[in-house]
Amino acid sequence: MNRRLLPNTVALVVALLTAFPLYWMVLSAFKPAGEIQSLEVRPWTSHPTLDNFVHVLTGENFARYLLNSAIVALVVVVLSAGIAFLAAVAVTRFAFRFRTTVLIMFLIAQMVPVEALTIPLFFVVRDLGLLNTLASLIVVQLAFTMPFAVWMLRGFVAGVPEALEEAAMIDGAGRATVLWRILFPLVAPGLVATSVFSFITAWNDFVFARTFIISAKDNQTLPAALLVFFKPDGNDWGGIMAASTLMTIPVLIFFVAVQRRLVSGLGGAVKD
Repeated sequence: MNRRLLPNTVALVVALLTAFPLYWMVLSAFKPAGEIQSLEVRPWTSHPTLDNFVHVLTGENFARYLLNSAIVALVVVVLSAGIAFLAAVAVTRFAFRFRTTVLIMFLIAQMVPVEALTIPLFFVVRDLGLLNTLASLIVVQLAFTMPFAVWMLRGFVAGVPEALEEAAMIDGAGRATVLWRILFPLVAPGLVATSVFSFITAWNDFVFARTFIISAKDNQTLPAALLVFFKPDGNDWGGIMAASTLMTIPVLIFFVAVQRRLVSGLGGAVKD
């Protein structure tokens, strides 16, 4: 019992420190302006209000920004999962020239800081004619999420015995049938884990959204759109907290929906 006391206490403290900023964000979203700007710190509110949420939902084109973020995140999740699955199968099941080089390039791509690539990517996106479009965000997010997804799925594909595929082929199944009806379901937990990573990365992106969406405000996404609440005459902290709270809800919903498969997927990755 005593041996577990210290680890449990440390875990509880870490959990509280992690959850406190989220609690304070939600609490501030329900506070009136006077309480938010008060110098007296209170871990509760005496006069909860929905005015901040009403202001965000009715006055700042929030629905449009939410739709843009959802489009970018969902397209990135679907495309990255499909392409990463095929790429993981290729680098695991097939021997081809420069396979090791390709894997090393995936690692190098993960090591390069996003800030170092922002300006070069801006010129690439400009030359492709994709500035001020959601396509620019989708393409760039795919490029940044793919290396991690391929590396993670590679372990899951390698964990599936090749004998299963060979047995299916002996029974007359083609390569496509083996790929989608045998290998794909067995790798599904890994796909869920990588999808969560892709979704969170695309949903929370601020740097690329701020860099590539310059003049087309209707194509702006939620993280960059939060800047409308930062004003020269004073920041609208109630609007900032309310918008941030609403922005967090889809991530929580997505996480809860795939929680079970996510745990099994991460467990499989560690086991591998």
